[in-house]
Amino acid sequence: MTRSDKAVSKAAKKAAKKASPAPVIDPYLPGNGNFGYRVSRYELELEYKVSANRLAGSATITAVTLAQLRTFTLDLAHTLSVSRVSVNGRRPAQFRCSNGKLLITLAAPLPAGAAMTVLVRYSGNPRPIDTYWGEVGFEELSNGALVAGQPNGAATWFPCDDHPSAKASYRVEISTDSPYYAIANGDLVSRRVRAGHTVWTYEQAEPTSSYLMTLQIGMYERHRLAKSPVPMHAVLPPRLKRDFDHDFDRQPQMMKLFVKLFGPYPLATGYIVVVTDDDLEIPLEAQGISIFGANHCDGHRGAERLIAHELAHQWFGNSVTARHWRDIWLHEGFACYAEWLWSENSGGPSAAEWAGRYHHKLADLPQDLLLSDPGPKDMFDDRVYKRGALTLHVLRNRIGDKNFFALLQDWTTKYRHSTAFTDDFTGLAARYTDESLQPLWQAWLYSKALPPL
Repeated sequence: MTRSDKAVSKAAKKAAKKASPAPVIDPYLPGNGNFGYRVSRYELELEYKVSANRLAGSATITAVTLAQLRTFTLDLAHTLSVSRVSVNGRRPAQFRCSNGKLLITLAAPLPAGAAMTVLVRYSGNPRPIDTYWGEVGFEELSNGALVAGQPNGAATWFPCDDHPSAKASYRVEISTDSPYYAIANGDLVSRRVRAGHTVWTYEQAEPTSSYLMTLQIGMYERHRLAKSPVPMHAVLPPRLKRDFDHDFDRQPQMMKLFVKLFGPYPLATGYIVVVTDDDLEIPLEAQGISIFGANHCDGHRGAERLIAHELAHQWFGNSVTARHWRDIWLHEGFACYAEWLWSENSGGPSAAEWAGRYHHKLADLPQDLLLSDPGPKDMFDDRVYKRGALTLHVLRNRIGDKNFFALLQDWTTKYRHSTAFTDDFTGLAARYTDESLQPLWQAWLYSKALPPL
């Protein structure tokens, strides 16, 4: 090989390396998640001006390196500008924001296993990002704000490793105008008023995926719900209190049933239901919190199945979280089946009746969805919810009630505040029967055609 040939070869290799795509953590959200480190804690100090939709804050991120690290990234929406970064108290060689990432280059590499404390100061006018599934993230209300983080909206309000497999603890301090009530996940450890502002501080100790963190700000009042085995609170506008008392009255009974069927409630701080002053297309789940719109408070209990669904997510989705988004049925199929279980135990149609009804409806829909891997565009398709619930009902019939509910409790205990794959569930289920469940899984999870019920 001549010198010129070597030069061409070297240039070609360099170009090929430059052109090669960045590694992907999850093909459903190829731009999300980051390599080289693992976060254990976020501490957020935020100030939000409702009238101007202006967010300013700092994030202190505690992490450990998984390999020698010279450069690394955090997810951060383009609507937020970064003014300062430090790593272990030192300024990096460079930082810049591009394509939804904050790229940080260190002056000297950190070895694998090194502790890393990253401070990021940032500000901007937050807004949701456009996705396959509509707008996701930080959203202005008519008089307040909310965060709808699923699946990739966390980066619209703080720099993070925005993937469900990356769980951490959180401390969130949010300052806003005093007439407003501000809610974040976890235990309210401090509330102090200063110069027309109220500073709210929340501690979320349990490991939590970034998309399950939320902020809710509005002209709200907080109320304790009585007669619940787990502390439950409602936060809502005063005008909705009467309808709420009727529509959400059976939540304590739901909690009692789900604790019996699914195992202990997974959060020490209890459960909060927020009802916004605005209408919402669908309710939203967050760690320890469910968010409903004013339209879900209609005085006729029209949203009761949704109330059950969101509560069930505290076990299935929030505590036990799918490690990759293709396994979303582990969230939505289980929460949908919880709706049927609530109906069965509260005087409504049985789970078998719901199963028959929705099997008939699914039979009339396209048979082109694979439950174990529906694809990013269809991961929130209603067929994932209903076919996932049907899969659980068929499993329940196969192994019997005693084994089925023992399996659910084993599942929520073994993977509590952790992440799991579909294979983890099917492997655990195998312990609850002497016969092979492979034909069941093949028909319901790994085949597109709808099996007979």
